[in-house]
Amino acid sequence: MSNTVIKVENLTKQYRLGIINHGMLFQDLQSWWARFRGKEDPNTRIGEHVYCHTSSCNYKQDSSFLALEKISFDVEQGEVLGIIGRNGAGKSTLLKVISRVTCPTEGQVKLQGRVASLLEVGTGFHPELTGRENVFLNGAILGMSHSEISNKFDEIVAFAEIEKFIDTPVKRYSSGMYIRLAFAVAAHLEPEILVVDEVLAVGDSQFQKKCLGKMSDVGKEGRTVLFVSHNMNAIEKLCTSCIVLDKGRLAANSRDIREVIKRYLFDKTDQQNISKWVRTNEDFSNPWFDPLSVTITDIEGNALEMPLSNNQDIWVQIEAEMRETDPALTMGYALYTEEGHLLYWSYQTDVSEENWPITKTGISNWRSKIPSHYLNEGCYRIEVIGGLHFRQWIFEPGKKTPHVEFQISGGLSDSPYWIARRPGILAPVMEWKIS
Repeated sequence: MSNTVIKVENLTKQYRLGIINHGMLFQDLQSWWARFRGKEDPNTRIGEHVYCHTSSCNYKQDSSFLALEKISFDVEQGEVLGIIGRNGAGKSTLLKVISRVTCPTEGQVKLQGRVASLLEVGTGFHPELTGRENVFLNGAILGMSHSEISNKFDEIVAFAEIEKFIDTPVKRYSSGMYIRLAFAVAAHLEPEILVVDEVLAVGDSQFQKKCLGKMSDVGKEGRTVLFVSHNMNAIEKLCTSCIVLDKGRLAANSRDIREVIKRYLFDKTDQQNISKWVRTNEDFSNPWFDPLSVTITDIEGNALEMPLSNNQDIWVQIEAEMRETDPALTMGYALYTEEGHLLYWSYQTDVSEENWPITKTGISNWRSKIPSHYLNEGCYRIEVIGGLHFRQWIFEPGKKTPHVEFQISGGLSDSPYWIARRPGILAPVMEWKIS
C-alpha cells in the first residue's frame, strides 16, 4: 500500500551468546581485545556465565538466543503505534532493527522516509560538543540542511527548557537535561518516522506530558510514531494501534487499544480474567441469606473482563437465596484497596426506608453500582458483609466471607494532564463551574 511507511517482514534477530558477534563493531573490538588479553568480556550479560581465564578462554560455542522471531506487521503514515510487552520481550531490539542500529538475522524492514530514534539517554550526542553543536550534528545526521536546523533551533531550545545551558558541553548535562534536548531535536526536526523507547521515564512528570503531547501532534501532522512504554494510560491515550511482544514473538496486533491492553495484562488463556466468586463447598450457612455467587458486571449483568476502565460504570452483583426475610436484614459489601485499606461499606439500607429494595424469599440478584470516574488505577477487593442490624453479624467484615478482586487501569479522565495514575486513593472527576 502507498500509505505504508514501515513494513516488517518475517523479522528474526538471533544473538549468539558468548561469541564475538554483538552486531556493533566497537563492541566486537572490545570483546576481541578482552579475549586477546585473557580478560572477562565487558559485553557479557549477567547470567550468561561466559568467562576468560589467563591461561585459556571458555566461551560458549553453541548457545544462541532469539530476541525476535518471525515478526511481521505494517505501519501506515500518520499512525502512532504502541509497542508493549514485559521486560525481555524484544521491544528495544525491534526498535534498534527498525532504526538500523543493528541488522536482522532474517527478514527485512522497509522504510519510507527519515527515521529519528530516541532509544536511550544520549543517543546520537557527542559528549564533548555543546548542546548547540549537538543540535546541528543530529540534524545533519537526519539529512537536514544548516538553514533548516537554524529555523527550528529556537523552538527546540525552548521546548527542552535548557536555554542557559545550550552552550555547555553535554557531558555535563544531567540525564534529565540529556533527554529533554534529545527528544526536542528528534521531534522538531520533522522526521517522517519518530521512534521513541521508554526513555521518557527519565524526565519529570511535566516534561513527560509535554513529550506525549508533542508525539500526539506529530501523529496528527501525518508523521509516524513508534512508541514503547510500560505506561498503559499513555498507550491508550496516544496510540492509534498497538502490538504486544511476548518472548520475541508477535502476540497481538490491533487498532482496538483497550482489547490489546487487556490481552497484555490478562492472558486470554487464563479463565480468571473475569472477577467472579462461585460457592463451592464453603460453609456460609445461616437462616436468612445464602450467597451463591459474586460477580463484577456491566449494567446488563454480563461479567466484565479485567482490567476495568475508570471511565465505565461497574456493578457488584450478589446472587443469593433468601431463606427468611427480616426487617433488620442489611446486606452489602466492603471495598478495600490492594494494601488492605477500607474505602467504604455499602448496604441496601443506606437510603431512606421507603426506597429500600423489596426482599422476599427465593433466589434473587442484589446489585449495586460503582460509578465511573471514581476509583483510581489499582487492584481492589470486594467482600460481602451483612447481618441483622444491631443484633448479629451474618458476614462480618475482615472475617472469611465471599469476595472478588478486580483491577482498574486507564480511562482516568479526558484531561491531557492525567496520563499516569493520579495521586491519592480515589480518582473522581468532579464537576467545576466558575462564576
